[in-house]
Amino acid sequence: MRTQVAIIGGGPSGLLLSQLLHRAGIDTVVLERQSRDYVLGRIRAGVLEWGAVEMLREAGVGKRVDAEGLPHDGTYIATRNRGFRIDFRRHTGQQVMVYGQTEVTRDLYAARDAMDGKVIHGVEGVTIHGADTDAPHVTYTLDGTGHRLDCDFVAGCDGFHGVSRKTIPASVLKEFERVYPFGWLGVLSETPPVSHELIYAQHERGFALCSMRHAALARYYVQVPLTDKAEDWSDDAFWAELKRRIPADAAETLITGPSIEKSIAPLRSFVAEPMRWGRLFLVGDAAHIVPPTGAKGLNLAVSDVHYLYHGLVQHYQGEDEGIDRYSERALARVWKSERFSWSMTTLLHTFPERNAFEHRMQEAELDYLESSDAAQASLAENYVGLPY
Repeated sequence: MRTQVAIIGGGPSGLLLSQLLHRAGIDTVVLERQSRDYVLGRIRAGVLEWGAVEMLREAGVGKRVDAEGLPHDGTYIATRNRGFRIDFRRHTGQQVMVYGQTEVTRDLYAARDAMDGKVIHGVEGVTIHGADTDAPHVTYTLDGTGHRLDCDFVAGCDGFHGVSRKTIPASVLKEFERVYPFGWLGVLSETPPVSHELIYAQHERGFALCSMRHAALARYYVQVPLTDKAEDWSDDAFWAELKRRIPADAAETLITGPSIEKSIAPLRSFVAEPMRWGRLFLVGDAAHIVPPTGAKGLNLAVSDVHYLYHGLVQHYQGEDEGIDRYSERALARVWKSERFSWSMTTLLHTFPERNAFEHRMQEAELDYLESSDAAQASLAENYVGLPY
């Protein structure tokens, strides 16, 4: 089998790239290790930068996000059980959209089906060959039978644990990492969100976040030690801890209920450079991970797709400047988003090794953010998303 672009990974970045290229007349095949049901069962983030919304519209999958997404004009930052609001509209003229990553993936699957897009699930043993030549190919096994996919380019959209990044020689690849000494215990509940906008709460007991998927589905998080297990936390214990950490007025009005999903996610910052080796391009989590504090994970994957999509379209029109500069352009935005996510994580979490001076500095940073228009404008600019 032959295609122009082999895409490894059938998550949102791989499907979005496939959809955009298909609409531009460029043939793709998507290879995914898991089943479609498994991919759609993943619980992921739900805040989209407006640039990501525009990308979904460009891909022809913006109808449902426009109809069902929740535009947010700001967010709340809380400390010492009281909060203040940062107005995105006033500082940047822009919004963000709350729309779950699972729903983005569902929309993209529907679009690929409607266009008879080639998405192959259940592949095993994916191996990339000749990425540093003009004739790369990918081999894989499906239902016990070996297959070969010849292509012009390979897009590695297969996440942090995928094969794509590991294909780049260690002598070429540089990796940068910060592993945080805590995780987020997340609960999904069929209850009304406590606030119509997100609440980010810093507290001596640890960070908390009040979020939502829609008007009747709330998502809440509390910072926990990495030694904790989700099953150690009863629903009652979770709700009691959340109430201790969020603003008092929110705690009083919080509606609780049984959790329908509960899990703990570790936090890390990670970047791999370069994001291109020969005819192999890394996209999304294959190249970078951010702590979820800044809501940048999916949004960074979408910006990678933006640069790669335009670069490949230009290539097939006879111009290679876009693919030649893909890694440079993508990484420039990645590092700025890494900085923002790291700074939000540092600002809002309680670190086990923090001393008294660092505690006072954290309080001073939050006091400055509350009182400074310039500081709020900077946070708003980064939160709604830097330009591509």
